[in-house]
Amino acid sequence: MRLSDVDFALPDELVAQEPSAVRGESRLLVLTRSTGAVEHRRFADVADHLHAGDLLVLNNTKVFPARLLGRRVPSGGAVEALLIRHSPQPEVQSPTPGAVIWEALMHPGQKLNVGARVVFERDGVRLHGEILGRHFHGRRTIRLWSEDGLDVDAAIDRIGHVPLPPYIKRGDEPSDRDRYQTVYARDRGSVAAPTAGLHFTAELLDALASRGIERTEVTLHVGYGTFKPIRVERLEDHVVDPETFIVGPDAAEALTRARRGGRRIIAVGTTTVRVLESLTMDEGGRVAPQRGETDLFIRPGHPFRLVAGLITNFHLPRSSLLVLVAAFAGRERILAAYREAVARGYRFYSYGDAMLIL
Repeated sequence: MRLSDVDFALPDELVAQEPSAVRGESRLLVLTRSTGAVEHRRFADVADHLHAGDLLVLNNTKVFPARLLGRRVPSGGAVEALLIRHSPQPEVQSPTPGAVIWEALMHPGQKLNVGARVVFERDGVRLHGEILGRHFHGRRTIRLWSEDGLDVDAAIDRIGHVPLPPYIKRGDEPSDRDRYQTVYARDRGSVAAPTAGLHFTAELLDALASRGIERTEVTLHVGYGTFKPIRVERLEDHVVDPETFIVGPDAAEALTRARRGGRRIIAVGTTTVRVLESLTMDEGGRVAPQRGETDLFIRPGHPFRLVAGLITNFHLPRSSLLVLVAAFAGRERILAAYREAVARGYRFYSYGDAMLIL
């Protein structure tokens, strides 16, 4: 399969720059995989398409304010850092008590060599940084510390900005701290939201439970790789960045019961799909609690073992996420549904409308 096979025309004005006025009031396109039939509803109607006994699987990761704005020391020039993940390099040791080592995307990269110092400051909170390593595509290893004894993560939470996706062409606002977060977010660690979950309200989740729709949670910490462009024409040559996932005992048991009972497992978001399809099972179909990293790139031909339904947003042309939904529903049917969504003015991407694929 080639990259050009997952391309489509999208007018710029359909890329959502703001969330819907009220959480949960987005539109919902329902696609039936077996026939290609499309239905247009509101997201609040999602319960009409789910059945008692279905297992809804949510990604409970929590976005943290990973974008830091500051200045270089001593020049005072502006600097920006997007924290990607804690450094996996055990050999990097910090002589500063309480310091934390991060991998980050930094700008302006050409001026930030090893040894460069930076300061991030906001509302009286200050974080110091030193560049420890220089890598490809603007990536740096940076040591962060606070001189006033404040925990580094706590300082990041206070001075950081919501890391809105690059296709949202505005600065973050205070309201984004709530709206770019699911109502069930618990486990801090993502630089991007699992956006299919943004449509759910606590009231809708309760209504689904009252209809006998079971719910469980897994964790996948979404990294910046979710925005990584595919730079090769042959999809088989693309590599997905690894992301950390956790499936606890309760989730493993719920998945085992649903699979053995022949009940539908409905994944909320492509991140959840990647977790579920990365899991190992024994010969009896039992899912064990698991923790690890997944670099699974789901593309057409993937044999889905657990996922029977998917709630998702509309994705970028020529992206790995569009490839995933094409693998689940069929390329031709997904592209036909996307063309209809464009014609009907659906809103695309993170703050956009939703699809239910069954």
